[in-house]
Amino acid sequence: MSNQHSDPIPTIETAKSLGLTPDEFQKIQDVLGRVPNFTELSIYSVMWSEHCSYKNSILQLKTLPRDGGRLLVGAGEENAGLVDIGDGLGCVFKIESHNHPSAIEPYQGAATGVGGIHRDIFTMGARPIAALNSLRFGTPDNPRMKRLIAGVVKGIGDYGNSFGVPTVGGEVYFMPCYDHDILVNAMSAGIVKVGETVSATAGGPGNPVFIVGSATGRDGIHGATFASADLTEDSHEDLPAVQVGDPFQEKLLLEASLEAIQTGALVGMQDMGAAGITCSTSEMSAKAGCGMRIDLDKAPTRQANMKDWEILLSESQERMLIVCQPGREAEIKRVFDKWDLPCEEIGVTTDTGRLEFYYQGQLVADVPAESLVLGGGAPVYVRDQKRPAYLDEIARFRIEDIAEPTDWLAAAKKVWSSPNIASKRWITQQYDSMVRTGTMTTNRHSDAALVRVKGTNKALALTTDCNSAYVFADPYVGGMIAVAEAARNIVCAGGEPVAITNCLNFGNPYNPEVYYQFAHAIKGMGDACRKFNTPVTGGNVSFYNQATLKDKVIPVYPTPTIGMLGIVDDHQRVMTLDFKSEGDVIYLLGQSRADIGSSEYLRRVHGVEFSNCPTFNLDEEVQLHGLIRQLIEQSMVQSVHDVSEGGLLVALLESAQAGKRGFEVRRSDTVRKDAWLFGEAQSRVVVSVRPELVAPFEALLESSATSFERIGQVEGTTVLVDGENWGSISDWNQVYDTVLENIMN
Repeated sequence: MSNQHSDPIPTIETAKSLGLTPDEFQKIQDVLGRVPNFTELSIYSVMWSEHCSYKNSILQLKTLPRDGGRLLVGAGEENAGLVDIGDGLGCVFKIESHNHPSAIEPYQGAATGVGGIHRDIFTMGARPIAALNSLRFGTPDNPRMKRLIAGVVKGIGDYGNSFGVPTVGGEVYFMPCYDHDILVNAMSAGIVKVGETVSATAGGPGNPVFIVGSATGRDGIHGATFASADLTEDSHEDLPAVQVGDPFQEKLLLEASLEAIQTGALVGMQDMGAAGITCSTSEMSAKAGCGMRIDLDKAPTRQANMKDWEILLSESQERMLIVCQPGREAEIKRVFDKWDLPCEEIGVTTDTGRLEFYYQGQLVADVPAESLVLGGGAPVYVRDQKRPAYLDEIARFRIEDIAEPTDWLAAAKKVWSSPNIASKRWITQQYDSMVRTGTMTTNRHSDAALVRVKGTNKALALTTDCNSAYVFADPYVGGMIAVAEAARNIVCAGGEPVAITNCLNFGNPYNPEVYYQFAHAIKGMGDACRKFNTPVTGGNVSFYNQATLKDKVIPVYPTPTIGMLGIVDDHQRVMTLDFKSEGDVIYLLGQSRADIGSSEYLRRVHGVEFSNCPTFNLDEEVQLHGLIRQLIEQSMVQSVHDVSEGGLLVALLESAQAGKRGFEVRRSDTVRKDAWLFGEAQSRVVVSVRPELVAPFEALLESSATSFERIGQVEGTTVLVDGENWGSISDWNQVYDTVLENIMN
């Protein structure tokens, strides 16, 4: 077998430099019956990386509910999940991370994250119709972080806008734990006719194999390995691991791929994401139980003298691997010629079960496909867990030790002007949210993004949610809350939650305290998903989100981001959060509690980092959702808005400014005032009701199991709290709209 490298016999040190352990190096030798050459070792290094193999997470992930409800394609079966939305249509959706690349090169890292997640959708035959994101940054007022924020936002906007898919929603948080490792999670959703999806399989032996789309370059080599290690002060030296994207090329690839599917000539198709040709050939072969013979020098390249392992491991963007039926090659070539895209036959499927890679006529790698993949020969580990020591400090927190403000208005303004609460307009105005004309609303006017399903009366309700401070305070309860808040947002928008995708962002899994956070968050997510009947369709795990700086390890807060899909059967029944009419009565549904734990108020006003997770009861949450659905179906409510970050006052202000109307509220004496105004206890929603419906509304609530308070009314253009005039809504709006803009400009 040919080996083109100066070190013909890789050693343990070679394996370590590629991210493999000594035991894994030995396992590779056992699989092959010999020492691998450098190309083969590189193949295993990317396929057995955490990013591709999920070796430290798969056993935990398998505890999540993976079937039921409207699910047609579940987790791990294809490139993304598929849910039946009725009318003969399905929704394909998924969320994934591009954290490490974005921390090193924010523009291309974020842009290629968007491009990659859209390819996962249209690889299955669905046309993407909506994009969302979930972003985590550090303190926004330092020059490095400003550069990262600006680069990430521009990368998302430029790629999505050029590709022509609206960015309809998302979330952004700013916390010191992300000062060194930012998080960039991208979500896409697309529509396909049920029965017209294409699988990521190679079929049987004798099928031609094509590479289509962009030419292969040296960008992205060992990107999967790069994403499976901690960032350090020297990580900038790994810049070649960041891919370069071209949204216009991807638009051509989208149209050509969907047209190729319609020919009926395809056996299977898979995006070349992490690990490039290596990953797509191994996964498609292993799924079909076959092998492939690939001539690497037939792949179009954009750089001269590329080595065999560079072609194999390149993560150049906008590429697909296609397997077609024998004798129908010309049909596939015609489609891609029409769209002016390279389409080269590079190999054939075999009955050997092995991947045989040739370069310039010589066999450079020969490995069993099954040995490379998740669920096959890839290693699986169970890591040690240890309850984090900081939880003891959290357990010592007492609300009684926190003095209430002497100036309530000043405290309110401090919470309202937090970058986590204030408008993200500086970011969202860089995204095209209306292209394709299906967007019905945005997160500012409804608790979930709403997108019309054209040709039907339906709308998709989409959201991304996770308050990582809650998960930090209690990984199990925080994991439940992440799912519950996503479901609550969809219900408040008039939708029915049907399934989730997740992006699990954590520190180093070899750290027992991090693995404790991961395992307990998974358990919380699973329990909540089972309660809401929202199975998990897939997603990804992003470990190693921690920096090692001068021997100090700085992990991010555990951040299990939930992307949830909901369905609105009649788009005319959607619900918005804005106060509608003078005199409407305002109610708080759900129980007020003496709880300020993990609140924005506690961090901003009192500077307290360690406090309890907000109160949460899963049964109360389910009851609340049922009640909200009933109220919306019976047209009992004018507006619906959940209480989340910032507490009740923030929810009221958001509804007021969206409707350009003021309000007057008075507190009952059930809990202390700061908990009532700013506490983030869960399972609470603010609704407004027309005066003539108050009697039947209250009668309905009296018959339910959900607590409620009548707290005030929509009135004028000012904010009145307990009889005090806190100024005009326009003044509050001015503050809200300019916080982030002032920081960035």
